[in-house]
Amino acid sequence: MPLYPAVAAAIYLDSPGPLFYRQLRAGRLIGGDGVRGSFRFVEFRMIKFRTMRTDAEKTSGAVLASPDDPRVTRVGKLLRKTRLDELPQFWNVLLGDMSLVGPRPERPELINNLAAAIPFFEERMRNVKPGITGLAQISLGYSGRPPPGSDILKFADTLTNPFKLEGAADADADHMRLKLLFDLAYVAALEKFSSFVQTELEVIAKTPLVMLRGHGY
Repeated sequence: MPLYPAVAAAIYLDSPGPLFYRQLRAGRLIGGDGVRGSFRFVEFRMIKFRTMRTDAEKTSGAVLASPDDPRVTRVGKLLRKTRLDELPQFWNVLLGDMSLVGPRPERPELINNLAAAIPFFEERMRNVKPGITGLAQISLGYSGRPPPGSDILKFADTLTNPFKLEGAADADADHMRLKLLFDLAYVAALEKFSSFVQTELEVIAKTPLVMLRGHGY
């Protein structure tokens, strides 16, 4: 809470528009037909500090943000890098939409496309609440890119673009595929109380370090 006034003032001075941004997200998976690519999630409005221009999706529609995304404001880049834009989601936790720790909720408009490109992508949210932070969030960049020097980076060539398709390098689906590995590992840890507690404490302890080091992208 002590950071809210400073962040709010920075947003106000840098870019005209609202301080907060509410966006529809897909939470727990509660059903659907995977054969036809139609899934049912518990949808909710996730709140964040605004990091983009107010007309960010006027022409592009719903798309994932990129590291050099021109829609992101100057202050927004800092907020994303330090993950400070996620702080208002404590309100979503109080409302019961989210947990402190869990897989990152994606936008409903993107879910079916991601599930079509990535087998079992939707399973990361089956009966699991999304989280502000999580195993994937502390291990990867904002959009799923492996940080320089990370262990997962050593295996990136075998885990992404396996058919070496031209023009597919650095694809969003590949980044999400890496994120899925960590999300499924987190979900597996929930099946045993001891591994659940160990994983939760590890994620919570490492989250401030990730924020301070600015590993948002």
